[in-house]
Amino acid sequence: MYRVLKGRLAACLFATAAAFGVSMPAQADEPLLGFLYTTDLLPKHGQEVEQWLSWRHQKAGGRYDLLEGQTEYSYGVSDSFQLSGYLIYDWTQAYHNGPDGTTTPPEQFSPYFPAPDSHFNKTKFIAAAVEGIWRVRSPYTDPIGVAFLFEPEIGPRFQELSLKAILQKNYLDDRLVIVGNATWAPEVRELPGNPYADPDSVDFRRNTNIETDVNFGVGASYRFTSNWAAGWEFQNEREINQWNLFDHSQWMGNAWYAGPTIHYANQHFFATLTWWQQLPGAHNYMDPTMIVKGYDDDVDFEHTRVRLKVGYYF
Repeated sequence: MYRVLKGRLAACLFATAAAFGVSMPAQADEPLLGFLYTTDLLPKHGQEVEQWLSWRHQKAGGRYDLLEGQTEYSYGVSDSFQLSGYLIYDWTQAYHNGPDGTTTPPEQFSPYFPAPDSHFNKTKFIAAAVEGIWRVRSPYTDPIGVAFLFEPEIGPRFQELSLKAILQKNYLDDRLVIVGNATWAPEVRELPGNPYADPDSVDFRRNTNIETDVNFGVGASYRFTSNWAAGWEFQNEREINQWNLFDHSQWMGNAWYAGPTIHYANQHFFATLTWWQQLPGAHNYMDPTMIVKGYDDDVDFEHTRVRLKVGYYF
């Protein structure tokens, strides 16, 4: 049943992206890639609404699906600075998905401790966030484009700060775009001191968990018609059990993802669809039992990620 669901969802996402097909010029600030960022921004006073849907699927076994929604509004404060605000909300279902065959929720739902043989199904508001991107060099006027991203997220018993360095180099009259991203994202998550406590109750006893994500990604996109571009993305993700990046004893997961992306844009609309697969060869330094057949099945990782972005320019 889940193979059928997976095929139907992929077909639906491709159909949605193709539905925006109108022969009009593309925008310079369009998101060419699904997970990685470019240095392209909205022009001064430009406005945009954007909807993301990310599907994370498959663990070591059983059933596992996580749908992440993100609704965003962006404004071009200047030609080199863009400010955005957005809301994040998730839905998940899990059943016997852990490496040991137990039901294990994703990291976003870590305050919940379902029974090992239960069917876990939950919807949750994750956070509100503000994102600022400052471009200090443009790939159209400088040898290489450089931008920096600052993104605090605040939600119920959850806070995260993402800092990202973005590099971009254009070739072939800007039809070929090469990007690199480096991300440092410390987070604080409050977990129940008692695993049997209800995390939604007012007497929730807090147990603070500190973790840092460190990601390195590269990608390329080639515009093969005036409205369409295709590309590829690759990213290494590392999870660290504290804020000290140099204490190797606190390193947790280390996984790689890669996959294709297809992008469409016209004067007012864009759609970007990306499909990532986890590559074999992952490591989990703190809990090697999380590695099954070369894949990391800890709460931070899954085998498949699909992201669809659609947006409208004002």
